[in-house]
Amino acid sequence: MKYVHKVGCSIENLKGVRDFIRVSLKNHGVADLEISEIVLALDEMCSNLMIHAHHCNPEDLFELHIDIDKNDPVVFEIVDDGTVFDINQFHAPALDNIVQEKRKGGLGIRLVKSIMDKIEYQNISGRNVCRLIKSVHFQ
Repeated sequence: MKYVHKVGCSIENLKGVRDFIRVSLKNHGVADLEISEIVLALDEMCSNLMIHAHHCNPEDLFELHIDIDKNDPVVFEIVDDGTVFDINQFHAPALDNIVQEKRKGGLGIRLVKSIMDKIEYQNISGRNVCRLIKSVHFQ
């Protein structure tokens, strides 16, 4: 089953993104704990996209695609035409450095990488596609 949600790049739209993910996964019997982890990771990715690639411009849109097949891992795609940021090229600072420097930020990417099984980036027909893949247990 494929789901698509179009979103304006305003932080106020993150609740709708979270609800879309929860409902889509819940409809297929994904456990609540796994749903919460996935929502956390995708909320981080979408908020970073809104803030850094689109400067919270509600006129800019991106799409969130969810592809659920009970025989395969769930595939989430964030599709947009903003500035590319490849999470795989980012090296998160050591936790000790974040604490010592009292830095804000730097933990979200580490969190996303720990929750998702695989993260891929592609450019398809001039659009950025961030694909996040997660094996889940269907009830």
